[in-house]
Amino acid sequence: MRRTAVLASAGTLLTGTLIAGAIAAPAATAEGRHQSDPAAYGATVAAERAAKKGIDWQDCPADWALEKPIQCGWVSVPLDYTKPNGRQIKIAVDRIGNTGGKQERQGSLVYNPGGPGGSGMAFPRRVVTKNAIWADAAKAYDFVGFDPRGVGHSTPISCVDPQEFVKAPKLDPVPDSEADKRAQRKLAAEYADGCQERSGWMLPQMTTPNTARDLDVIRAALGDKKLNYVGVSYGTYLGAVYGTLFPAHVRRMVVDSVVDPSKEKIWYQANLDQDVAFESRFQDWMEWVAENDASFHIGTTAAQVEKQWETLRAAAKKNPIGGVVGPAELLGLFQSAPYYDSSWVPVATVWSQYLAGDTQALIDAAAPDMSDTAGNAQAENGNAVYTAVECADAKWPTSWKQWDRDNTRLHRDHPFLTWSNAWLNLPCATWGAKQQTPVEVKTGKGLPPVLITQSTRDAATPYGGAVELHKRFAGSRLITERDAGSHGITNLLNPCINDRVESYLLTGALDSADVTCAPHATPKP
Repeated sequence: MRRTAVLASAGTLLTGTLIAGAIAAPAATAEGRHQSDPAAYGATVAAERAAKKGIDWQDCPADWALEKPIQCGWVSVPLDYTKPNGRQIKIAVDRIGNTGGKQERQGSLVYNPGGPGGSGMAFPRRVVTKNAIWADAAKAYDFVGFDPRGVGHSTPISCVDPQEFVKAPKLDPVPDSEADKRAQRKLAAEYADGCQERSGWMLPQMTTPNTARDLDVIRAALGDKKLNYVGVSYGTYLGAVYGTLFPAHVRRMVVDSVVDPSKEKIWYQANLDQDVAFESRFQDWMEWVAENDASFHIGTTAAQVEKQWETLRAAAKKNPIGGVVGPAELLGLFQSAPYYDSSWVPVATVWSQYLAGDTQALIDAAAPDMSDTAGNAQAENGNAVYTAVECADAKWPTSWKQWDRDNTRLHRDHPFLTWSNAWLNLPCATWGAKQQTPVEVKTGKGLPPVLITQSTRDAATPYGGAVELHKRFAGSRLITERDAGSHGITNLLNPCINDRVESYLLTGALDSADVTCAPHATPKP
């Protein structure tokens, strides 16, 4: 589940082509199905159409930053699945063929990295860059990535001018007064209005169930009878919804760092739970910084490190560093440490340099690059999709009193992220488009065993989410990485996890019982 609004640049964004008007009549084999569920019927129509058409694979556009032999293409899907012959949108996909022989090939492996708002187009690059963790899986599968609807090259949506979106410094997320809260509420309402003004025609259809239907159309266009899928973070919720809507279409599914799929959690409560988990993981990181004081010179105890954080935050609030790095920008940088272990050393190093007098290192790391217009457009688009999907998936509280009460209470013991998260999601309280009821995630006829991986101290997707999905998907198997908290553990070196994921993808084999693994190696300065 995505928290940060800052994403790396992936080149110039291209608007997906819209096709309006008549489409050929649905295939006869779809007739008579799903009469009580128009969207399910529409998904069948779209998938049968895509299976006949396939994908016209070509070299990727130069500005997509995808090397040969990766190829790119498009899949047409209905904007509204209840109207499969109505307006169509284009979904960008890419692939690289399996590296083994024809006899080794097991079809396509489709990847979603999370978000909502994340692009999966970089997945085939794991073959180009010779990623050792995925090398054996690459022998058997074509690696396939895609931009979900609204993301990147797939008819991107927008809520505000990208340069305005990244401009700094922003208001301190932690309010000092009722006036501060009113200012943030005004910004959130204006953001919701901007989404409606710039992208209102797509907002009602920016749901996880629709993206799951898109995924099934992609499967059909690839020529695969069943889906092989890896989803991380929000990608696990996409997988859970796909598995619920299309249980008999799943062949292999790995879900890593799991969003709690219960209807009661999507999405308001899930974000409150996140605030608690981030506080715990931030403490883990500060303890590690203290243990490595010989390298960083920030403090010899977690309490001293936390005091330094509070001092830094207060100084940036009084006088933004370099005129651009205030508390909000600091949080954008520092939250990456509880998110990913790979950020532990870089963030601590920048902080250490700042304390030693190198202010520029912190500015470079935390401030927006206003010259990076492509990257800024990607960041704005990612945040727009994050907001649109979470606001559309479920009904949110509209009472400011409830938001104020819940976040004030949480902030007392979990101050690191709570108010920042509240303001990020507050546009959903005044959202101008229809909000749905979440899918009841459950086991359907034909769903094969699903492999679930999760670290116990994950901040972005707390451990309880994996336990909940494990209960709901009969026959699933849970791999727990104990005493660890990095997000997206299938991408880290831990043979206890890597070997089991690889075995499952290659043979379908699972352990006879759930497995607990020791943590991956702790970062070293």
